[in-house]
Amino acid sequence: MFLRRLTLTLVAALALAPLAAHTAERPVVTATQAQRSALEEYASTAEQLVDEALSYLGIRYRRGGTSPETGLDCSGLVLNVFRNAIGLDLPRTAREMANLGDKVSRQELKPGDLVFFNTMRRTFSHVGIYLGDGKFVHAPSTGGKVRVESIATRYWAQRFNGARRLVDDDATTDFMPSLSAMR
Repeated sequence: MFLRRLTLTLVAALALAPLAAHTAERPVVTATQAQRSALEEYASTAEQLVDEALSYLGIRYRRGGTSPETGLDCSGLVLNVFRNAIGLDLPRTAREMANLGDKVSRQELKPGDLVFFNTMRRTFSHVGIYLGDGKFVHAPSTGGKVRVESIATRYWAQRFNGARRLVDDDATTDFMPSLSAMR
Protein backbone atom coordinates (compact mmCIF):
# COMPACT_ATOMS: atom_id res chain seq x y z
CA MET A 1 0.00 0.00 0.00
CA PHE A 2 2.84 2.39 0.87
CA LEU A 3 4.54 1.75 -2.46
CA ARG A 4 1.29 2.41 -4.32
CA ARG A 5 0.79 5.77 -2.53
CA LEU A 6 4.41 6.74 -3.22
CA THR A 7 4.02 5.84 -6.90
CA LEU A 8 0.81 7.91 -7.22
CA THR A 9 2.49 10.85 -5.52
CA LEU A 10 5.48 10.63 -7.87
CA VAL A 11 3.25 10.30 -10.94
CA ALA A 12 1.19 13.31 -9.84
CA ALA A 13 4.34 15.35 -9.17
CA LEU A 14 5.79 14.48 -12.56
CA ALA A 15 2.53 15.28 -14.31
CA LEU A 16 2.32 18.70 -12.64
CA ALA A 17 6.02 19.54 -13.06
CA PRO A 18 5.72 20.94 -16.64
CA LEU A 19 2.70 23.03 -15.60
CA ALA A 20 4.60 24.41 -12.60
CA ALA A 21 7.65 25.12 -14.74
CA HIS A 22 5.54 26.85 -17.40
CA THR A 23 3.82 28.97 -14.75
CA ALA A 24 7.14 29.85 -13.16
CA GLU A 25 8.54 31.07 -16.50
CA ARG A 26 5.64 33.42 -17.18
CA PRO A 27 6.17 36.72 -15.31
CA VAL A 28 3.19 38.23 -13.55
CA VAL A 29 2.44 41.68 -14.95
CA THR A 30 0.40 44.03 -12.82
CA ALA A 31 -1.92 46.68 -14.24
CA THR A 32 0.50 49.37 -13.05
CA GLN A 33 3.39 47.69 -14.87
CA ALA A 34 1.29 47.38 -18.03
CA GLN A 35 0.36 51.07 -17.84
CA ARG A 36 4.00 52.02 -17.27
CA SER A 37 5.02 49.91 -20.26
CA ALA A 38 2.34 51.53 -22.46
CA LEU A 39 3.44 55.00 -21.37
CA GLU A 40 7.08 54.16 -22.00
CA GLU A 41 6.27 52.91 -25.50
CA TYR A 42 4.15 56.02 -26.22
CA ALA A 43 7.01 58.22 -24.98
CA SER A 44 9.46 56.30 -27.16
CA THR A 45 7.27 56.69 -30.26
CA ALA A 46 6.72 60.39 -29.56
CA GLU A 47 10.46 60.83 -29.06
CA GLN A 48 11.14 59.16 -32.42
CA LEU A 49 8.70 61.54 -34.11
CA VAL A 50 10.19 64.61 -32.44
CA ASP A 51 13.78 63.56 -33.20
CA GLU A 52 12.92 62.85 -36.83
CA ALA A 53 11.06 66.16 -37.19
CA LEU A 54 14.00 68.11 -35.77
CA SER A 55 16.35 66.43 -38.23
CA TYR A 56 14.62 68.40 -41.02
CA LEU A 57 15.36 71.84 -39.54
CA GLY A 58 16.76 74.20 -42.14
CA ILE A 59 15.40 72.36 -45.18
CA ARG A 60 13.97 74.88 -47.60
CA TYR A 61 10.26 75.24 -48.26
CA ARG A 62 8.99 74.19 -51.65
CA ARG A 63 5.30 74.23 -52.54
CA GLY A 64 4.22 70.66 -53.26
CA GLY A 65 7.59 69.42 -52.02
CA THR A 66 7.90 65.92 -50.62
CA SER A 67 11.66 65.42 -50.73
CA PRO A 68 14.21 66.84 -48.29
CA GLU A 69 16.68 67.06 -51.18
CA THR A 70 14.51 69.40 -53.26
CA GLY A 71 12.40 71.01 -50.52
CA LEU A 72 9.29 70.32 -48.45
CA ASP A 73 5.94 71.91 -47.91
CA CYS A 74 4.13 71.50 -44.58
CA SER A 75 2.39 68.21 -45.35
CA GLY A 76 5.48 66.89 -47.15
CA LEU A 77 7.43 67.43 -43.95
CA VAL A 78 4.80 65.65 -41.84
CA LEU A 79 4.45 62.66 -44.14
CA ASN A 80 8.25 62.22 -44.28
CA VAL A 81 8.54 62.38 -40.48
CA PHE A 82 5.81 59.81 -39.83
CA ARG A 83 7.03 57.47 -42.56
CA ASN A 84 10.68 57.58 -41.50
CA ALA A 85 10.14 57.61 -37.73
CA ILE A 86 7.39 55.02 -37.28
CA GLY A 87 6.60 53.63 -40.71
CA LEU A 88 3.16 55.24 -40.99
CA ASP A 89 2.20 56.49 -44.47
CA LEU A 90 -0.05 59.53 -44.34
CA PRO A 91 -2.12 61.16 -47.07
CA ARG A 92 -0.56 63.99 -49.05
CA THR A 93 -2.44 67.10 -47.87
CA ALA A 94 -2.99 68.80 -44.53
CA ARG A 95 -6.76 68.67 -45.10
CA GLU A 96 -6.67 64.88 -45.57
CA MET A 97 -4.43 64.48 -42.52
CA ALA A 98 -6.95 66.44 -40.46
CA ASN A 99 -9.42 63.56 -40.86
CA LEU A 100 -7.12 61.00 -39.23
CA GLY A 101 -6.62 59.89 -35.63
CA ASP A 102 -8.30 61.38 -32.59
CA LYS A 103 -9.15 65.03 -32.01
CA VAL A 104 -7.29 66.60 -29.12
CA SER A 105 -7.70 70.03 -27.58
CA ARG A 106 -4.91 72.55 -27.39
CA GLN A 107 -4.64 71.86 -23.65
CA GLU A 108 -4.20 68.11 -24.27
CA LEU A 109 -1.39 68.38 -26.83
CA LYS A 110 1.43 65.87 -26.54
CA PRO A 111 4.65 65.56 -28.54
CA GLY A 112 3.98 63.93 -31.90
CA ASP A 113 0.45 65.34 -32.30
CA LEU A 114 -0.43 67.07 -35.55
CA VAL A 115 -1.40 70.74 -35.21
CA PHE A 116 -3.48 72.46 -37.88
CA PHE A 117 -3.87 76.08 -38.86
CA ASN A 118 -5.91 78.25 -41.21
CA THR A 119 -3.22 80.13 -43.11
CA MET A 120 -4.92 80.47 -46.48
CA ARG A 121 -8.43 81.51 -45.44
CA ARG A 122 -9.51 77.89 -45.30
CA THR A 123 -9.43 75.43 -42.45
CA PHE A 124 -6.66 72.87 -42.20
CA SER A 125 -4.52 74.60 -44.83
CA HIS A 126 -1.32 74.20 -42.77
CA VAL A 127 0.04 71.39 -40.58
CA GLY A 128 2.93 70.97 -38.18
CA ILE A 129 4.08 68.53 -35.52
CA TYR A 130 3.79 69.44 -31.85
CA LEU A 131 7.09 69.09 -29.99
CA GLY A 132 6.00 69.89 -26.43
CA ASP A 133 6.42 73.03 -24.29
CA GLY A 134 4.17 75.02 -26.62
CA LYS A 135 6.44 74.52 -29.66
CA PHE A 136 5.83 72.95 -33.06
CA VAL A 137 7.92 72.25 -36.14
CA HIS A 138 6.69 73.06 -39.64
CA ALA A 139 7.65 74.09 -43.14
CA PRO A 140 6.34 77.67 -43.21
CA SER A 141 6.06 79.23 -46.68
CA THR A 142 7.91 80.28 -49.80
CA GLY A 143 11.33 81.59 -48.92
CA GLY A 144 11.26 79.91 -45.52
CA LYS A 145 12.90 76.86 -44.07
CA VAL A 146 11.67 74.12 -41.73
CA ARG A 147 11.73 75.66 -38.27
CA VAL A 148 10.37 75.55 -34.73
CA GLU A 149 7.89 78.15 -33.52
CA SER A 150 5.67 78.79 -30.54
CA ILE A 151 2.04 77.89 -30.92
CA ALA A 152 1.22 80.75 -28.55
CA THR A 153 2.48 83.56 -30.78
CA ARG A 154 -0.36 85.78 -31.90
CA TYR A 155 -0.16 84.71 -35.57
CA TRP A 156 -0.39 80.96 -34.83
CA ALA A 157 -2.79 81.27 -31.90
CA GLN A 158 -5.31 83.16 -34.06
CA ARG A 159 -5.10 80.58 -36.85
CA PHE A 160 -5.12 77.39 -34.77
CA ASN A 161 -7.75 74.94 -36.18
CA GLY A 162 -7.21 71.97 -33.92
CA ALA A 163 -5.02 68.95 -33.42
CA ARG A 164 -5.09 65.22 -34.07
CA ARG A 165 -3.31 62.36 -32.33
CA LEU A 166 -2.19 59.56 -34.61
CA VAL A 167 -0.16 57.72 -31.99
CA ASP A 168 -2.33 55.73 -29.59
CA ASP A 169 -1.65 56.62 -25.95
CA ASP A 170 -4.22 54.24 -24.42
CA ALA A 171 -3.39 50.98 -22.68
CA THR A 172 -2.63 49.45 -26.06
CA THR A 173 0.84 50.31 -27.23
CA ASP A 174 0.60 50.08 -31.00
CA PHE A 175 0.39 53.14 -33.17
CA MET A 176 -2.65 53.13 -35.39
CA PRO A 177 -1.56 50.88 -38.27
CA SER A 178 -4.17 51.48 -40.92
CA LEU A 179 -5.62 54.67 -42.26
CA SER A 180 -8.97 53.01 -42.76
CA ALA A 181 -9.21 52.51 -39.01
CA MET A 182 -8.61 56.21 -38.37
CA ARG A 183 -11.39 58.70 -37.97
